[in-house]
Amino acid sequence: MTSLLEKAFEVASKLPTLEQNILARTLLDEIKSEKRWDELFAESEDILAQLAAEALREEDQGKTTELDPNNL
Repeated sequence: MTSLLEKAFEVASKLPTLEQNILARTLLDEIKSEKRWDELFAESEDILAQLAAEALREEDQGKTTELDPNNL
């Protein structure tokens, strides 16, 4: 555990019980959410690689057109 996290827990331990529980739930929910996002991005890497390869093939085959930002 880092010294910063230790200090945060030390300060949090002095909060009233209700606030400690709110902080704990918030922290646990955030960690769970981050883990889920990591899993989703890991799953999407293969799809993104496939889409990129497809786009490059279409470019090589002359099936793409250059975008003109002024005509969007």
